[in-house]
Order: sequence, then structure tokens, then C-alpha cells
Amino acid sequence: MTYDVPFNKPTLVGEEMQYIQQALAGMHISGDGSFSKQVHRLLEQVLGVPRVLLTTSCTHALEMSAILLNIQAGDEVIVPSFTFVSTVNAFVLRGAKPVFVDVRPDTLNMDENKLEALITPRTRAIVPVHYAGVACEMDAIMAIAQKHNVAVVEDNAHALFGKYKGKYLGTFGVLATQSFHETKNFTCGEGGALLVNDPKLIERAEIIREKGTNRSRFFRGQVDKYTWVDIGSSFLPSDMLAAFLYAQLEHRDEIQAKRAQIWQRYHDHLRDWADEHHVQLPTVPAHVDQAYHMYYMLMPSLDVRTKLIAYLKSKQIGSVFHYLPLHLSDMGKQFGGREGDCPVTEDVSDRLVRLPFFNSLSEVEQLYVIEALHAFTEWS
Repeated sequence: MTYDVPFNKPTLVGEEMQYIQQALAGMHISGDGSFSKQVHRLLEQVLGVPRVLLTTSCTHALEMSAILLNIQAGDEVIVPSFTFVSTVNAFVLRGAKPVFVDVRPDTLNMDENKLEALITPRTRAIVPVHYAGVACEMDAIMAIAQKHNVAVVEDNAHALFGKYKGKYLGTFGVLATQSFHETKNFTCGEGGALLVNDPKLIERAEIIREKGTNRSRFFRGQVDKYTWVDIGSSFLPSDMLAAFLYAQLEHRDEIQAKRAQIWQRYHDHLRDWADEHHVQLPTVPAHVDQAYHMYYMLMPSLDVRTKLIAYLKSKQIGSVFHYLPLHLSDMGKQFGGREGDCPVTEDVSDRLVRLPFFNSLSEVEQLYVIEALHAFTEWS
């Protein structure tokens, strides 16, 4: 039997519309209504961070981070080449030069062993990306950052509720960012959050998020009027989006358990097949609790990867490749990127394929995908 298995479907838990209706009934559908506040409290309490601020996207949370760190022209920010463009763009918008670091061949995370050599007197920030929901080696990264007095901003778009040595990701750096895009474990369509781990930055973060005004202080009764006090923009999502998201976060354990089951089924059914055909499956170190964001494979070559994606499409199975090396992009080359700078990134980018992974993926559908992979024959 043939199934139509898309690459992604947004997570739904059932109470999203009920909460949106409650937001409408409360007649506060702009930013920072009751549901926004509930999301803030939930994440602050679960993660143990001083302040969480919902944003319109993870991109905007990253842009807020660059403003909070006073990134300026001539500053350098170390970022993996193997990431989404927002990780870099947020700092380039402030005039910074991205310095691209290669990734590890096992986890595809920032290679902490190549980090210190890239630090110069102009380095202002290091931005680790927890790829696929698996933690970077944060002990080493934080030690290097502290030695050189450089800020760490975690791009935690893939890894909400993931852990490194028992500590939640997003709680290591001075700042961290989250994504609630429809492809993420928890979604409101488009959305994000800024995690502020340094209490000294909280008030300014609120100001930047509120168009550069001290409006938050006004609503707390700390000033009798609010005014323009800093640069900023409108980074607040609608409370209707927060209502959608809150329904999902209430079911976080259920969502994560289902994703863990899907991830493990792929892993169990593909392990022997992968060994036979020289396919690399995801690596999750023993000291890491992953967030089960995706399931990917590294095929033997670009040609085999291309054939596999076309083959799966013929079986009505959606699969995709992922990031192209940012240092080899048109913009990356303007900042000095050259072929060979990040050889692991260049290699894995050509070979990586992501399999269908979403909460409503049924066991029957997943086994159909697995059976199709086992039947694939174009290995040369």
C-alpha cells in the first residue's frame, strides 16, 4: 500500500483554538496579554531562567541579542557555517563580521577544538547552534568564552528542553534564542523567544522589544508615562499566537515522548541498513539529552543523496537536504569565505538528508518510509 507522507506537519494538541477564543474573548490580542505572560512564566519556571520574552521569531530574538550586546561595525562574531542564515544575519545587521567555524563530523555542532584559534581582540560573541536538538560541548565553549571575556549566545532553535550534562540548553550563555516556527517541536506558526540569563540585561531587553520605550516599566507602575529611551523595534507577537503556543507547552511531555518514539523507531530500524551501505546516522553523546527535533542521515555521496530524495519523492515521501555552507554563499564570500575553510561543513552539507518527522506521523506511515529506504538500490 502507498502512503502520502509529507516531510512535515505542524504539531497540534487540540486546545489551540479554545485558547485563541479565550484570548479573543479577553479583548487583548496584541502582545503581552494573559497568554504571553503564561508562556513567559512557564518557560522561566521550567528552565530556571531569570526572564523569557516572546518574540515574533527566533530571527528577531537573535537580532535583539546583537543589540543587547552592543555589537558594532568591526566586531567579530564566531558562528558555525552549518546553520540557518538568521544566526549570522542578526549580527551582520549590526555591522559585525562573521567568523565561520567548522562543525564536528559526529554531532554536526560547532567544533569546540577549532574555536579558540579564531578568537581575536575584536571577537565579541560566540554563537553555538545545538544542531538537531543535540547539545554542543558547552563546558569547553564556555571555558574558552570566559577565558577571553567573550559573550555566548545560544541559538537554541532546535533544542528546547534538551540538556547538556543535566542542564537545560539555553541556560548556558548570557542570552539564548528559541524558535516556534511550524517545523519546530512546539509551534505557533511563526514565533520565537529570547532567554535572558543575565539579570542586568532584563530591563534593556524589555525596552528594545517595546520599540525602544520603557513601556514595560509604565505598565508595572514604575513610571507615570513611557517614552523613547533606546533603540529597538516591535518584537512582540500577538497574544493569539501565544495562546496557540501555550496549549502546546502544556503538553510538552506528551509531545516530547512521541517525538522520542519516532526518533528511536527510525534509529532501530535503520541501524543495520546504514552500516551495510555506509550511511551515517545521528550521533547523540551519552552526556546529552537530545530534544528529538529531527532525524537525518549522511549518505555516502552527493549523487546518492540526490537519487535518494528523487526516489522517496516517487514513493510520495517528503525528504529534504538542509543547510548550505554559509561561508560559500554569495554573502559569505563577501566576508572572506573560501572553499576549504570549513571542510566538514562542505562535506556533510552535500550528503545530509532529513526524513519525515512530525508528531502525527503514524507507525504505519513511518514503517512505509523505512521499508522504502530498505528497498532503495541506487548506491552508485
